[in-house]
This record gives sequence, structure tokens and C-alpha cells, in this order.
Amino acid sequence: MTPGNNGASTPEDEDPFGYLYADGQANGAQPPTGSYGYPGSVNRVRAVGERQYGQPQAQAPTAAYGQVPQQQGYGQPNAHYAAPETQPGGAPTTRQAPAGPGGGGRGRGPNTKGLLIGAIAVVAAVVIGIGVAMMGGNGNKKDTAGGASSGPTTSQSGSPSASSSASAAAGELPKIDAKALRLEGGTTTASDVKGAKADGGIYVAGFNAVGAAVTWSVDVPANGKYTLHTGYGVPGVDATATLTINGTPLDSPLKLANWAQAPQGDWEKGWTKTYNYIQLNKGTNTIRISCEQGNQCNANLDQLWLTNGWSKN
Repeated sequence: MTPGNNGASTPEDEDPFGYLYADGQANGAQPPTGSYGYPGSVNRVRAVGERQYGQPQAQAPTAAYGQVPQQQGYGQPNAHYAAPETQPGGAPTTRQAPAGPGGGGRGRGPNTKGLLIGAIAVVAAVVIGIGVAMMGGNGNKKDTAGGASSGPTTSQSGSPSASSSASAAAGELPKIDAKALRLEGGTTTASDVKGAKADGGIYVAGFNAVGAAVTWSVDVPANGKYTLHTGYGVPGVDATATLTINGTPLDSPLKLANWAQAPQGDWEKGWTKTYNYIQLNKGTNTIRISCEQGNQCNANLDQLWLTNGWSKN
């Protein structure tokens, strides 16, 4: 075969794409009609399930040479396509909502109500905690073991309740009969007035003169507040004395009142007790009861004892 003679074949047969070029078209090149790999073979659209094995299929029409095939409108049904749901026994056409957590038809979002209740509970707990802390801070503050005091601080004297003797009997802090105290200024022991609670009914008399005194050296386990209880007897009239703690007299006197409401002159029915709030230091302390100028000291002394804190009980 020579350049001047190409045999029976024509250029459009040798070049299957000759119809795309101007010179190929001038020589009469025509587009293929349905051969594999050409446009005519890709437009054979058919509905799903339409083709039967072994039967010829209808050829889809192709556009004329040089014309653009008409495009399917977006969203419009295609006559050559049938969706699976249109066939007998096909898939359902309605979209199924996913089952919710409880197996119902519609799922639920997060439980915002539960979260809100939980947040409110947390805020309430914080407010309550702050309130309790503030209430606790306003209460009476107890002295610690390191808070030593230079003086007795305050004095409170009055008629103790019936539980005072029970507190003393517990033996938590020292208790002493007046006869065991250091006696000064003409004080002495006696037992002729009945009703004293000290061992053997022995009490301290002769306290009704200026300069008379009794002194108690007592040990306590820690610095802090204590209550001094005094058992005494008066003849139906009030008496007073001076109370001195570690060398410092209290501002107010020790009131030896007629709490028993005994008739005047009746010593035997005049036995009673009182209390004073004092501040003591860890270790040995000196408690002194004396008759000073301005006191009315006509009283017999029976017992002394301590309890923790400032309480008449």
C-alpha cells in the first residue's frame, strides 16, 4: 500500500473520530451508530426489571448529527427509569422515622428537664452549705489549749440548776471539801450545823470577818473557760465575798445569796450553791475566796468544784 493508494478504506473508516474534525466531515465522515464505546451505546436506558433474558431490546433514539440531545428536567420523572418502589413488592415509598430510645416512633432529644433539676439541686446544696457555715461562725467560740488568758475575764454568779451536783459527781474535774482548803484570817472548821455535804458534815466557819479567806490550788488540763461551783450555807440572808483567780480579783463579787429561801436565822435550812464563770490556765491555778471591805460575809463554806465551759450546769 502506497501513500497514493490506501486501498478500499476511506479516511473516515480509518479514523473513527473523523466526524469530529472539519476535514473529516468534508470527506463524509459519519458518527458511529451504537458500536461499543461510542455515544450511541450509552443512551440505552431502560426501566428496572424491564429486560428479559434472550429478548431483543429497543434502541433508544439518538440525537441527529450536530444536535444536542434534549436534557431531562431536574426533578421530573424519567420515562426510561422506574424506581424499585414502583415495581410489585418493591421498597416502601415513605421515609421511616428512626425508632427512639424507648422503641417509639419519634426519637427524643436530651433530657433537658432532668439536667435543669440537677443544676437546681446543686445550687440549693451550695446555698445551704454556705448558710450552715455562716450560722456556725456566729456561735460561741471555744478557747483552744493555746489560748491562755491573763485574767479571769468575767464573773457570773447565780443559783445553779439541780444538775450541777450531778456534773460534779461525774468527777471530770477536781472537787474539794472546804475543810481541805488553806484556811486564813481566823477561818476554822466546824460541824455543829447539820446538812453540809462535805465528808463528815464538816464545813468552814468563821468567814464573817474582813481578812478571812480560803485558797484552793487546783490543776486543770488545758487553758480555757471553766465554771466554779461553790457550796455554802447562810442564815436566811444574802451574803457576798471576793473571788480572786491567779491573783486577779473579779470585777463583781461572789454572790452567796439565800437561794434556799431559808427563814432568817435558820442556818440548817440555808445550805445551797452558786456558780461563777472563770478563765484558767493549763496546770496549777490559785482560786481564793475572801472577805474584804464592803463584803457581807456571814456564811459557812461547804465545797468547791469545777466544770468545763461557762455553764451553770
